[in-house]
Amino acid sequence: MPIVAAKNIHIRKVAVLGAGVMGAQIAAHLANARVEPLLFELAAKEGDPNANALKAIDGLRKLDPSPLALPAYADRIQPANYDQHLEWLRECDIVIEAISERRDWKADLYRKVAPYLSERTIFTTNTSGLSINQLAEALPQNLRSRFCGVHFFNPPRYMHLVELIPAQMTDPAILDELERFLVTTLGKGVIRAKDTPNFIANRVGVFSLLATIHHAERLGLRFDLVDKLTGPLIGRPKSATFRTADVVGLDTFAHVVRTMQETLPDDPWHRYYEIPVWLKSLIDQGALGQKAKRGVYQKIGQAIHVLDPERGDYVPADAEADEEVVRILRGKDVAEKFARLRASSHPQAQFIWSIYRDTWHYCAVHLAQIANNARDVDLAIRWGFGWDRGPFELWQAAGWGQVARWLSEDIAAGGTMASVPLPAWAADPSRTGVHAPEGSYSPSANAYQGRSTLVVYKRQPFPDRLIGEEARYGETIFETEAVRCWHTGDDIAILSFKTKMHAIDEDVLEGTLRAIDEAERRFMGLIIWQTEPPFSVGANLAQVSDSMKNKGEPPSTFDNLVKRLKRQAASFVMKVARSLNVADKLQAGVLARIEKVVEQFQDTTQALKYSMVPTVAAVDGLALGGGCEFVMHCDRAVVSLESYIGLVEAGVGLLPAGGGCKEFALRAVHQAQGGDLFPFLKRAFETIATGQVGKSAEHARALGYLRRCDPVVMNRFELLHVAKSELRALAEAGYRPPLRAKEIPVAGESAIATFKAHMVNLLEGGFISEHDFLVGSKVAQVLCGGELSPGSTVDEQWFLDLEREAFMELLATEKTQQRIESMLKTGRPLRN
Repeated sequence: MPIVAAKNIHIRKVAVLGAGVMGAQIAAHLANARVEPLLFELAAKEGDPNANALKAIDGLRKLDPSPLALPAYADRIQPANYDQHLEWLRECDIVIEAISERRDWKADLYRKVAPYLSERTIFTTNTSGLSINQLAEALPQNLRSRFCGVHFFNPPRYMHLVELIPAQMTDPAILDELERFLVTTLGKGVIRAKDTPNFIANRVGVFSLLATIHHAERLGLRFDLVDKLTGPLIGRPKSATFRTADVVGLDTFAHVVRTMQETLPDDPWHRYYEIPVWLKSLIDQGALGQKAKRGVYQKIGQAIHVLDPERGDYVPADAEADEEVVRILRGKDVAEKFARLRASSHPQAQFIWSIYRDTWHYCAVHLAQIANNARDVDLAIRWGFGWDRGPFELWQAAGWGQVARWLSEDIAAGGTMASVPLPAWAADPSRTGVHAPEGSYSPSANAYQGRSTLVVYKRQPFPDRLIGEEARYGETIFETEAVRCWHTGDDIAILSFKTKMHAIDEDVLEGTLRAIDEAERRFMGLIIWQTEPPFSVGANLAQVSDSMKNKGEPPSTFDNLVKRLKRQAASFVMKVARSLNVADKLQAGVLARIEKVVEQFQDTTQALKYSMVPTVAAVDGLALGGGCEFVMHCDRAVVSLESYIGLVEAGVGLLPAGGGCKEFALRAVHQAQGGDLFPFLKRAFETIATGQVGKSAEHARALGYLRRCDPVVMNRFELLHVAKSELRALAEAGYRPPLRAKEIPVAGESAIATFKAHMVNLLEGGFISEHDFLVGSKVAQVLCGGELSPGSTVDEQWFLDLEREAFMELLATEKTQQRIESMLKTGRPLRN
């Protein structure tokens, strides 16, 4: 009997019903993923019937952080309205309903669109907490098997979590196919949730916010102080508690709380499911948070103010956490940290202990009801709320048995928010945790459950790991203090950096050269991939802010992110200058040493480019300065969408000298195809001289850091899989390194003069300083091949020599030294 393969379901077109904040941004992310989106909204009463949808699409271009990988991607979204375009739904493979959280409104819409859905269409709702089974009642019987909840988190481009919630009649095969689409095509972390109020992440996350509000009020702590205590200090996003509520929307937060209040009457914590008076007052005033430019916080002039509920007015947000409490929170021993917090009489320490204690208590009591296992709770909170560690992970790290005893003592003493005892499984004295190599504990099954066995997860050789799970990154080929070269049992070598933020220093350069040699001798090729982001900040900096780590949360604005990157990442010289104790004055001998290091850097990037086996950079997060130059010299770059790539050396008065300028010049020659070089060099000049950083992988491609052949991967956990596939394709095709270019035409002295003339106008207008003019002139000189006649030909080494010479000339200037010194001492750029 012949074997018949299962039918593939291809998702070509997706309709989003509702062009509000979530609907429009879901459509934007579909556009990012090259899925054709239709965005439906009510027909306008006057003018163009699509005006409401068009307004929402236009608004996407103005948001920061942007929901679009490139502003032009807004043009991929097809506006539609319910009066004219319901027939278009027949062409859609998936329809996502994303209108307001009113069950009656949703039911009316379902009855309206159901006749227009084809027999293959998957119909989903993006509800944040309404019952999926109750919503399904408004659908015809033949559609219920293709209906489920698909809950994106805000903002959809940046938040990794999507909760997938089946109704009783949902076809399991539909769920599997949706999960594949969400994971690979949209790049999401999928958690299958039960159909309980607010599902998993909002149920636990919102309770945590309510517990925080309760204990802040009980202990008399200001909102801005609470945010100081509940942000990065405890491994949570900078938006912490009340800023998060502003970002999400105070009305949205209130709606989720109201859902819990109405649907969970028997919950032991039910009396806390209420909207505080101050919050109701803000909502009544229309102060809904970030979208209304006023909420818990408000910007008054240039200063940030915070609501004082007692006064009903705003006061300067200048509260600071107590130094002793900060020292406790920064402790490395998790068990000791929580023991000290519980024992301390300081209100801030008691506050932190209380919010953790009550969240642990809540999670333990409700785990069996809301989730399949503890892993689903922890990953949902990490991916949906941006915590470094989920609640059960922290409990396990703090010592499961000791914490369980503390909880039981506080429950017995009446100190907890609810008096319900811990469930027997959590209080079991033999229990050491809920996460183990074999899986995560499920109270309903009374067993440890492994991860999903769906085929899509074979693309994730190293998924997001939880405390207690084994993480064995292959077999070591060689290892130093700076790098580890390893393999996963196949014929591909992998190089990972061990330096802080994967910065590049001399030891990394030596390790990279050795890895290339090992790959040429024994392997099919070499992949540079970090087990955790970022790819590389370039320099080994004096100080690198922990806030730069990409934990899944978007920056408040991308411009602010770029400012931090330019302050904290520049050229390799910073490491050398600091190590030689010459921040005050760079002596001639030191300059000679630095020049040798720069030459070593160039040798390394050239070795990546001309290796006899293919090299692939698998990039996630930041790839700045020298990290960007590594990427540009590999045969392929496989890049996650949320990667920020750029040459930022101009920020400290230098230029890229690891081959970055040279590569831009070569790419300009290739693009010109024998024609005028200047237009292509002009784009390269603007990118390098202004230190532009790509706002996404697609933007990095538009800036010239990536090539057309460099694939963008939506799911960062699939990077290594795709990188291996790319490398194998190169090798199987009979890979040969590129031939070294020996006759490269240059734009020469006339192009340099044109660049300088343009900068003179900027200088005279006060837009740049004299030193900026000098830096720009050096960039122009290198890109144009020096003071040669236009059309003269040179080789690659000529460009490398120009780079190195210009770099050293700038380094020798007093103003560049001042900029470097300022960066090393203050972490801030100096305009001089």
